[in-house]
Amino acid sequence: MKRARIQTPTGTVRGRYEDGVVHADDGAYRVGVDGRLTYPATPSTIYCVGRNYAETIEQMDYDRPDQPAFFIKPPAALVGPERPIRYPAWTDELTYAGELAAVIGERCRAVDPADVPDVVAGYTVMNDVDALDQPGRTARKAFETSAPLGPWIETDLDPRGIEMETVVDGEVRQSATTDLMLFDPFEVIAFLSERVTFQPGDVVAFGSPANPGTVEPGDAIAIWYEGVGTLRNTVVADD
Repeated sequence: MKRARIQTPTGTVRGRYEDGVVHADDGAYRVGVDGRLTYPATPSTIYCVGRNYAETIEQMDYDRPDQPAFFIKPPAALVGPERPIRYPAWTDELTYAGELAAVIGERCRAVDPADVPDVVAGYTVMNDVDALDQPGRTARKAFETSAPLGPWIETDLDPRGIEMETVVDGEVRQSATTDLMLFDPFEVIAFLSERVTFQPGDVVAFGSPANPGTVEPGDAIAIWYEGVGTLRNTVVADD
């Protein structure tokens, strides 16, 4: 089942998404008529794992980690599907990275890998936008619109061994499967849960396959994960 959030003139509504309609407790909302889809979760924190694909490590000349290497994006970085990614005036090297992300369903800590499916509400897609020429990971990754998320949460998915593809202006830039991860989603969530207490709605992104690359204003980015769907955003010049 797909769970989505739709932004309407009177507020944000949550419900089951099917064929362009969000079915909420108080009625049906048509996407594009009654409102637009927005990011499907409201996390207290976005936990991002880097260097989780061997080919990406080789491409970027990183050291191979012996445990998940993670960083944090703030909720202020979120932007929904079909919304613009702003190209900041202070960077000359903006990059995309198509990532699978889990949405945590309940407050939890110290979760065993075998129990991770019980605490995950479902999976969605994130674009880990990065101003690669900036000094320090926070300056590079924590700015507004640097975390496109959506289009919805798929509640019925085994995230292991699914295919993905990132397309920029009709050109396939990334193509991989999640079984190429060094640490699978269950291992990652269990590892993080030893260090933090997850809150409902928190997001965990599992890293990018090979070929994260640069974008320019006007570029349309589509990131597809099998069984989930496609996150689409367009890059625009910041005012």
